[in-house]
Parts: sequence; C-alpha cells; structure tokens
Amino acid sequence: MTAAWVAGSTRARALARRRAGRSATRRIAACGSADEAVALLTGTSYGHDVRRGQSLPEAQWAVLATLLWHLRVLAGWLPREGGQAIRVVVRWFEIANVDELMCRLSGVPADPEFALGSAGTAWPRLRRCASLAELRATLAASAWGDPGGAGRREIQLGMRVAWAGRVADTVPAAGAWVLGATALLAARERHAEARDLPVGVRERCRALLGTGAVEAASLPEMAERLAPPARWALRDIDDPGRLWEGEERWWTRLEEDGRDLLAGPGFSMTPVLGAVAVLAADARRVRAALELAARGGDRDALV
Repeated sequence: MTAAWVAGSTRARALARRRAGRSATRRIAACGSADEAVALLTGTSYGHDVRRGQSLPEAQWAVLATLLWHLRVLAGWLPREGGQAIRVVVRWFEIANVDELMCRLSGVPADPEFALGSAGTAWPRLRRCASLAELRATLAASAWGDPGGAGRREIQLGMRVAWAGRVADTVPAAGAWVLGATALLAARERHAEARDLPVGVRERCRALLGTGAVEAASLPEMAERLAPPARWALRDIDDPGRLWEGEERWWTRLEEDGRDLLAGPGFSMTPVLGAVAVLAADARRVRAALELAARGGDRDALV
C-alpha cells in the first residue's frame, strides 16, 4: 500500500458519497419545469458545471462534464497505474467528442466538446480534422487504431469496440461491464438494425465476444455463443424489441457492482473502480430526472 493509494481511495469514497443519489434525483424529477430542476441541481456536486438558466440539453451536457471533471481529479490522486486505468475509462468522453465533431463536419448542430486535459488520447489532433477521411487517417495513426472505414457509422462503432477492448485489457475488473456493453452494441446492430458489422469491427468483436457470436442468426443463439463474461447482458432476451431490457440490466449491474466494490475494505483500485461505476450511474439517473422535470415532473418514474 502506498500513500497515493490511500489518498486516491479516500478521495474516491468521498466523491461517491457526494453523488446526488436516488432521493435527490427523485426531487429533481418531481420539479415542474427544467428551470426548477436545474436550479435544484446547482446545489449538488453537479454545481461544478450546472448553472441556473441552462436549457435542458445544456444542463444534461453539464452533468456529464461534471462527471468527467471528478474522474480527472480522481486520476490525479492515484499512483501512476491507477491514474492510467482511470484515463483509459475516461476515453469514452473522447468518443463523445468525436461524435460531436462528426456532427459539425456534416453541418448538424453539436454539443460543446468535453475538456479532456491529460485524459485525451488523440483529441488535439482529431479536433483539427476537416473531413471524415482525415478523421479516419488520424485515428489509424493513434492508439485508437483504424476504425475500418471513413463513414460515420464505421468510426463510431470502431472507436467504441476499440475502447471496450482497451478497458478490458487495462482494467480487468471492468471486463464483464465492457464485454456486456459490446454484446449489446453488436446485438443492436445485427438484430435490431439488421446491419452487418463493418469488417474491422466484426474482427474486434470476435476477439472480445467469442467466435461465432456476431454471426449468430438470432439473439438466443448469439447469447449461447458469447464468451461467458458477456453472456449475462443478453440472458433471456429473445426479441430485438427487448434489447432495452438488456441495457437497463447493464446499468443496474454497473451500479450494484460499484456499490459492492466501494464497500470492500482497503485502499486499492477496487473502491476506485466502484466509485467510477456509481458516479456514472448517478449521472445517467440525474440526466433522466432532468428530462422528466422538463416534461412536467414525475418522481415515481425513477426507481
């Protein structure tokens, strides 16, 4: 045990205790308007980026910006290996930035970029890209690797699957989470959207999910062929219209596993990863609460 692990684990537990939690989130969801909900949210830890007067989309973006800020701060408290693990997880925000960059390149309104700082991998170069072809070439020359195509869909899928593989390699305790998420992503593409996966993405999915899983003719067959750590995400789902159940199950498991990791003793990556999980789940629930408030309020819709 080192002083950095003690400091980082203590910081992680403190961040987790400061999350909004279900009670505060229900109060936000019960507000009669987005303005009222945003004003209430400024009194929580999300006040780092949430400001009175923000619109619903602005406040929802600010919730994620606050999550990113907390994770960047947490990474700075950890020893080198712990900080690197958190930065790998935080690469999700670089994917989000690239999504918005592709919107701007196609003339579609886009959200602001997230401030990645040292958590960025190739963003300083990616943000200067003026076309999807240039974006693909820049990704291929970076740690992200070639997404397998210069289309928006290929880039989005390629980055997500590359991120999942990197997290699984770097943070083994998060393996079941990212493999379950990859299974859901592949299932939605193949069985809900009825689209073949791009070649590069398909090969990466095979390596992560098991041989034959992405070629399965049905969801039950896919679940049977999945690698055991990923199988739980599609358990008992036999219709593409029910994939949302798998996605809800994914978030439920993330939060429950996170609480279990936080409750463990000692000072190590275990409580740190637990904090990351519960903070991510909390941010998702708060964003949903803001949406409900904007529709007139419904605290009972959140469980």
